[in-house]
Amino acid sequence: MISFIVRLRFAPEDRAQMAETVRQLAAESRREEGCITYIPHQQQDNPDVVVIYEQYCDEQALAAHRESEHFKKYAVSGLYQKMLERTVEALSALI
Repeated sequence: MISFIVRLRFAPEDRAQMAETVRQLAAESRREEGCITYIPHQQQDNPDVVVIYEQYCDEQALAAHRESEHFKKYAVSGLYQKMLERTVEALSALI
């Protein structure tokens, strides 16, 4: 199992648009065969920060996610164009 915590920071004026884009990305990603979970959050003390917790069953599922049309549309052409900062924490399950 492959897991990530992704943090994206946006300008306040982009908050609403980016929240909707993240919701669309999450809905499409959850339909992927190898996606276990894809849950976007808004940081409570800083609403300009979106935190996404995502899990995939294996490397092939992750690769398929990154090559999907919805990832290219909502992440690469949408979120990545507006984000001010991005950090990714790769996690290994202890189970």
